[in-house]
Amino acid sequence: MDRNPSPPPPGRNKEEEEVAGGDCIGSTVYSKHWLFGVLSGLIQVWKIAPCTRVPSLAAPSAPGAATPRRPLPRRALWNLAPCVSPVAADPKTIWSLSRSLHTKYNGRDAGILGIVSPENTKSSPDDEEQQMELGEEMENEICRVWDMSMDEDVALFLQEFKAPDIFMGVLAKSKCPRLREICVGILGNMACFQEICVSISSDENLGQVLLHCLYDSDPPTLLETSRLLLTCLSQAEVASVWVERIREHPAIYDSICFIMSSSTNVDLLVKVGEVVDKLFDLDEKLMLEWVRNGATQPLDQPQEESDEQPVFRLVPCILEAAKQVRSENPEWLDVYMHILQLLTTVDDGIQAIVHCPDTGKDIWNLLFDLVCHEFCQSDDPPIILQEQKTVLASVFSVLSAIYASQTEQEYLKIEKVDLPLIDSLIRVLQNMEQCQKKPENSAESNTDETKKTDLTQDDFHLKILKDILCEFLSNIFQALTKETVAQGVKEGQLSKQKCSSAFQNLLPFYSPVVEDFIKILREVDKALADDLEKSFPGLKVQT
Repeated sequence: MDRNPSPPPPGRNKEEEEVAGGDCIGSTVYSKHWLFGVLSGLIQVWKIAPCTRVPSLAAPSAPGAATPRRPLPRRALWNLAPCVSPVAADPKTIWSLSRSLHTKYNGRDAGILGIVSPENTKSSPDDEEQQMELGEEMENEICRVWDMSMDEDVALFLQEFKAPDIFMGVLAKSKCPRLREICVGILGNMACFQEICVSISSDENLGQVLLHCLYDSDPPTLLETSRLLLTCLSQAEVASVWVERIREHPAIYDSICFIMSSSTNVDLLVKVGEVVDKLFDLDEKLMLEWVRNGATQPLDQPQEESDEQPVFRLVPCILEAAKQVRSENPEWLDVYMHILQLLTTVDDGIQAIVHCPDTGKDIWNLLFDLVCHEFCQSDDPPIILQEQKTVLASVFSVLSAIYASQTEQEYLKIEKVDLPLIDSLIRVLQNMEQCQKKPENSAESNTDETKKTDLTQDDFHLKILKDILCEFLSNIFQALTKETVAQGVKEGQLSKQKCSSAFQNLLPFYSPVVEDFIKILREVDKALADDLEKSFPGLKVQT
């Protein structure tokens, strides 16, 4: 008679479980020894890698075409796969080598890191040809570590065994762009955890190496470096450390401006824009320094020597980046519009925008086109405003600042500018009224605490947008002439319905502006003016 098989001896299973459990990283199922093998392979790469210097900013290669994040770069030279071997997977060996590397880097000779000032660096014309190709097997293994590093237990384990020192060695010596990208990417994942972020940020040499990655010509490496910097700048405990480091390296300004003005990689442009936006939000002094950079040279001064380093001006570079981002997806413009808005909060920033002969006009035309033909159009549902409220607030804020500070500019004197702007402003205000109407089942929808919080946040952002719209609309109303009002009444931009919407939002704070507008309107269309006065009896218009 058949019977169930006997269970295996319990001692063997228990022993295997203990061995397996001892090899796991924290509460994960990832193997420590497998990870040691990969780190060992990285150390071997570092030991055989030829010493490389940071590329000079004097003749940077354009980080132009968009490069895939994960596929293998097509730079066919030699293969490093044989270097990957698990034979040195002893954790004591890994820790000893990484500690030795850390000690070596903490010496006074910064040359071992390949850290040299950009102005003194001369890159070889054969540098690009000497870049290594990363072997497929090694790439797959390190990419697994990249994915694993999103787990806090793995990140802490890497930190414990000095993995950042190994990555620092690779970044300082390796010429393989893909390997450099992955190492920075792993550090970026690790920096998402506060304890590790503080540790990475407090390491002066690692900080120097990471900042010099901004001089790289490889778009994916630049993207991961920007992501890591943004992560660190978003941590209040260490943000000031990175701001000061960036302030101490003026060449970073040139590198960032070069990327914004020449790159066609939209992912990179958006991430670099987020870094600049965060820097300016954290430190107004740094923003002023960057705005003033390049301002000493006359705008019409020709470049006498072709080898001379070009003088980058911040605002034109921001404009070029915004144009490139818009060509890919206008919805990603939010960050660059907010940078321009931050610039308008200081006098030097406004002057840098409006006093540059072509840039001021180009920025005005770009933003004018966005609000009149791109965002929140008449055929869009009113709810679209919830998605576009932040970018619209920035765009209208910059337009308002330019309009108020440079009314003598020729491109602002054209009468056809005012009416399309009035039409766009009133349309956004009308959509806002629709968005703020409570649904019929509001009692049920407000029972959830999360929904209450979301509504509060939406109301807050919409209120900011409304304040900006009303101030801008009042400025335009004050500049309207009788001829422009007559044209607006005839073409429909100043119909009774639209004027009523405008008045509902402008009153009572802008009563004098509305009353002056009614006076002009009475000369053009007395019946319309009388109707509006009846609808708003609080107006005291002197006839």
